[in-house]
Amino acid sequence: MQRLAIFDLDNTLVDRQGPLTDWVSAFSSQNALSDLDRADLLQLVHARAHPSAFETIRAQYGLTPSAEALWRDYCVYMARSVTCPADVLEGLSTLRRTGWKVVVATNGTTEIQTAKVTMSGIVDHVDAVCASEAVGVRKPEVGMFEGAAAACGADLALGGWVIGDGVDTDIRGGRAAGLRTIWISGSRTWPGGDAEPDHATTDVCQAIDLLLTVS
Repeated sequence: MQRLAIFDLDNTLVDRQGPLTDWVSAFSSQNALSDLDRADLLQLVHARAHPSAFETIRAQYGLTPSAEALWRDYCVYMARSVTCPADVLEGLSTLRRTGWKVVVATNGTTEIQTAKVTMSGIVDHVDAVCASEAVGVRKPEVGMFEGAAAACGADLALGGWVIGDGVDTDIRGGRAAGLRTIWISGSRTWPGGDAEPDHATTDVCQAIDLLLTVS
């Protein structure tokens, strides 16, 4: 098996939920949204933050700025707020030094995901970053994993690992693509069913340590 490690981004390499919740709080206060509006907004952007979502947000709350301006402000806020711990960055670099191809495969628009990996420093510690908008398909589709492998000069047919927190997007998707998997559980219990992960770890540093022990 080739040494290929495909990492999820949000809530695997970086915490998305904390900055997202902070953005919703700041945005709601700025625009005098009710508590109910705030909860609806969080649900909307949590599911999928995309430029089209800000058309909905603008119309729903009667906001003056254009949807494009709202999206741009959101991207700036999230890129500035998302961080990657130093030990995670070092772990990614260690994998590369020991012969691994390391690539980030993330659902989302190229603009926001590229901004996050750049501002957090991740881009300097991996071989490639692959966003679903650029590939044209989203995880758990096999094509997303094929695109990620190709982005770092690897061949999906030769195997590899997927590391992520998503039960369907990362673990079931990775298994369907013929890859081994490490589930970042965050102390959650596996929900059961088919396609269980090969391994489960509490956080991504533990997953990197595990990869460093496999041949």
